[in-house]
Amino acid sequence: FLSVYFFSHELALPPPTTPPMKLIKNAFEKDGNGYVEVVPEDQEDLWHLYNLLAVGDSIKCKTMRKVQSESSTGSSTSIKKIITVKVRVQNIDFDPQGGQLRVSGQNELESDNIKMGAFHTAEIEAQRKLGIEKDRWDAMHLDRLELACDAAQRADLAAVILQEGLAHVCLITPNMTIVKQKIEANIPRKRKAGASSHDSGLAKFYQQILQAMNRHFRWDIVKCCLLASPGFVKDELFKHIIAEAQKPNSEFREVLAHRGKFVLCHASSGFKHSLKEVLADKNLQAKLSDTKAAGESKCLEDFYEVLGTDPDRAVYGPRQCELA
Repeated sequence: FLSVYFFSHELALPPPTTPPMKLIKNAFEKDGNGYVEVVPEDQEDLWHLYNLLAVGDSIKCKTMRKVQSESSTGSSTSIKKIITVKVRVQNIDFDPQGGQLRVSGQNELESDNIKMGAFHTAEIEAQRKLGIEKDRWDAMHLDRLELACDAAQRADLAAVILQEGLAHVCLITPNMTIVKQKIEANIPRKRKAGASSHDSGLAKFYQQILQAMNRHFRWDIVKCCLLASPGFVKDELFKHIIAEAQKPNSEFREVLAHRGKFVLCHASSGFKHSLKEVLADKNLQAKLSDTKAAGESKCLEDFYEVLGTDPDRAVYGPRQCELA
């Protein structure tokens, strides 16, 4: 019986050299109750925390809060202070574009700056310790925690999806597609008398893409790099990449040693949603079989297949999965 609860977020995250989330402390009871302390390293870790937290949990962290202070003259001023709070979770909000995680609820730790029971919204930040207490840690919670803290779970599939004047430079992890950089350029129209301006505009556009790839991709980690576009745009980009890498003293020379990792494929457009159809291509999946993201793509494809052929065996959504 297949039961799936699926999240899809597209974020802009730091390079894949970022270490996994640190697990500082964990203590679990036989009845499932437990407490962990972690330090998220990047925005992907915040995404894991978004899926790990639930209403009714308690979190303990440092956060900013406006505090009223009164002077000797009786005037009051409001200043922002960093305080420690323990919040009983009532609401969890995640902004996939900005990579911001906010948790709201009532404070359970009284101090001079915040009263017991006061409502507070804490913004969970990377590089700051977070304590999480649950009444029951089930197998899915523990698997999520292990996944976030696993050093091997880093992006090993890269992609550039483009059309003339628009490109998305992406890293694809087992959990999400990460848009590292969006590149837009005005390409002059190709005219009989002025083709040079069109070619010059394309060359600058391709150079911007190559610089973005050089900045965001680690070729010792990436196993495959997709170049996807309508028509022959991908072919022209690949030619530009190799030509630039072959120049004497080129900063892109490392690419030559990894040219076998490039896979050119068709996409209907340069918009990021077109990457889904690229990854769904069965001919391409064979080439991606050794990447971590391929397993996630195959799992989702299997789910949609069961949903289409035998809908009674497949459900999605929080309530539906709970009933299943």
